[in-house]
Amino acid sequence: MRHTFKRSILIGIMLIVWTGMTLAQENNEGVLIVHADPGIDNLIQLHIAYNEAFPVMDGFRIHIFMGSGNEALDRAEEIKMKFEEKYDDVPAYITFAEPYYRVRAGDFRTRLEAGQFLQRITRKYPNAWVIKEKINLPIIPKYQ
Repeated sequence: MRHTFKRSILIGIMLIVWTGMTLAQENNEGVLIVHADPGIDNLIQLHIAYNEAFPVMDGFRIHIFMGSGNEALDRAEEIKMKFEEKYDDVPAYITFAEPYYRVRAGDFRTRLEAGQFLQRITRKYPNAWVIKEKINLPIIPKYQ
C-alpha cells in the first residue's frame, strides 16, 4: 500500500510537469526568454574591453636565438632582420628577460602549425625549437 501511494504521487507530479511543459511550448512557440543576472552583461563588457586592451592569446612561437652580454641586442636585431627578410610572411619578435635577449618567430595557434614551420627553417636554424607563448590574435577577414 505504501508503494502504491508513493507511485501515485510520483505519477501525479510527472503529469503536472509534463502538462506545464506542453502548455509552455504551445504558448511561446519560437520565443526564447532569458532571465539573467544584470551582472552577466557587465562581465561580458569587461571581457570585451580586456580583449581590446590586450589582444593576445595562448599559442606557440619558434625560438631561434638567445644571447646575453654587451653585443646581444645588436646580434638579436641582426638575426631578426635576416629572418624577416627570408621569411617575410612570419613576424619575429625580440624579448628581454634578464640577462637574455631572445628572438622568437611566428604567431602559431597550434603546436602542429609551429612544428610544420620549424621543419621549414631547421636547416637555417638547427637549434630552434617550439615554445608556448602569448601570441598576437590572428587577423580575421571581414566579410561584407
